[in-house]
Amino acid sequence: MSEISLETGRQIGVLINRKGQVEFVMVGNAKQIEMPDFGRSRAATERFRGLRCVHTHLQNEKLTQDDLTDLALLRLDLMSIIQVEKPTGLPGMVYSAHLLPTSAASLHENGASLPYEFLEPNIPSQLDTDFTSLITSLESEMARVRQTARAQDSKGDRVILVGVTAGHIDEAEESMAELEELAVSADVFVLDKIIQRRPQIDPKTVLGKGKLEELLIRSMRLGADMLVFDTELSPAQVRSLSEATDLKVIDRPQLILDIFAQRAQSREGKLQVELAQLKYLLPRLVVGQNSAFSRLAGGIGGRGPGETKLETDRRRVRDRIAQLDRQVDNLGRQRQERRKSRAEKNLPLISLVGYTNAGKSTLLNALTQSSVYAEKKMFATLDPTSRRLRLPYEQEVIINDTVGFIRDLPEALVAAFRATLEEIADSDLLVHVVDASNPRALHQIESVDKILADLDYRSIPQIIVLNKSDLVSADDIETLSRHVVLDKNAECVAISANARETLRPLVEQIAARIGTFNVQAANQANPL
Repeated sequence: MSEISLETGRQIGVLINRKGQVEFVMVGNAKQIEMPDFGRSRAATERFRGLRCVHTHLQNEKLTQDDLTDLALLRLDLMSIIQVEKPTGLPGMVYSAHLLPTSAASLHENGASLPYEFLEPNIPSQLDTDFTSLITSLESEMARVRQTARAQDSKGDRVILVGVTAGHIDEAEESMAELEELAVSADVFVLDKIIQRRPQIDPKTVLGKGKLEELLIRSMRLGADMLVFDTELSPAQVRSLSEATDLKVIDRPQLILDIFAQRAQSREGKLQVELAQLKYLLPRLVVGQNSAFSRLAGGIGGRGPGETKLETDRRRVRDRIAQLDRQVDNLGRQRQERRKSRAEKNLPLISLVGYTNAGKSTLLNALTQSSVYAEKKMFATLDPTSRRLRLPYEQEVIINDTVGFIRDLPEALVAAFRATLEEIADSDLLVHVVDASNPRALHQIESVDKILADLDYRSIPQIIVLNKSDLVSADDIETLSRHVVLDKNAECVAISANARETLRPLVEQIAARIGTFNVQAANQANPL
């Protein structure tokens, strides 16, 4: 190999199986060699591929980053390079590396974990590593680590969260922290988080080439089942990433839709979630490996090729969307009738709005002594719930719990839940519940206000409630209140929904605002 490599001026390589037989021969150029296409077949996660690569280097270099990347991505048993001596063409030093189980990763000089380990370089005649014993022990350790990991997180998929930004890294980290909360709410196991800042997002793979290779290596080492991107991906990007990684790839909107699908309990909620999912899916129905071929759809006597499988799927999805749209419209009309009935009884309507997991359902239970489902999870409430609340001075109101908001809420979801969100439109007062203990509280207030503005609900009077005030200091509450009053020009009250004794100031503010509304309504009905 060394002599031929020197004579041709090209790198020469072979892939050898565990029986010592040569399965592939590769010929490259002077600087690199290209591995054969394995047809996207992935090696088992507890095993290596059963092949070791040996190839020459003509320029006296050691193992390159390309060599190590091929070692990791192809899960080779071993990567070895032979330095070619000039001018004799004799083999010089042999440098080798092998992959490591996750728990046994070596450390780089900067403290970063490496997925491989280097063997002691030597000349060919002095190589004495017991390769069979080495590879057997490594695979045994990999299997043990994987079984232990599976036992610990057998509840859901194993995912790596990926964020890419062209803006400030702080904002990306905040968004990633929220994505992790979403992932936990979706009952998946988060293995790792990766954020890349780059001048512009790659239109094809989102990530840069080097970062994508790093992500592939990381996902193989950790045994990831799925990648979750903290942005909305185009259909072409999903396809490119899936082909490059052989992993399931979803984006932030799809994760939110999945959480909604898990939480939906009522028939209405399930219809709205299905509608949102189908609207999101329709533009992402793309041609697969075998769907480019037409098939006969008309049976015997059909003239020419009928619809392709892809066209049939799209038509069925469009038909189902139209059917669900009609059902959701009917639900909207039914809700409108119920709202008219409430209006005839002249009961003011108050809606609890706010970011997801801010404590709206807990507050409803505390105010009305109800037992509405409340849990410390994102989007625990999907189906709106109404309860009567008696205020001081014999006032009675309807208080309505609504679905939580989140930034970058999928448009398909907002459209599908329009029948539910219309409940807010008829409100006399919005109680905007904020998680005061969340470091992103101000950003969450902005996100909720933006969604209310998009829905044309900003004109409805609003009280901002700083919930979970018992979890933060008085100074922090004062600072947050000052920001809210100055920026939003809105009334603000601090409470803890878990401590009923803190709710009286809120109830008194609501009573005062509702009393004002009643006086205005009376004046309009009986003008002087």
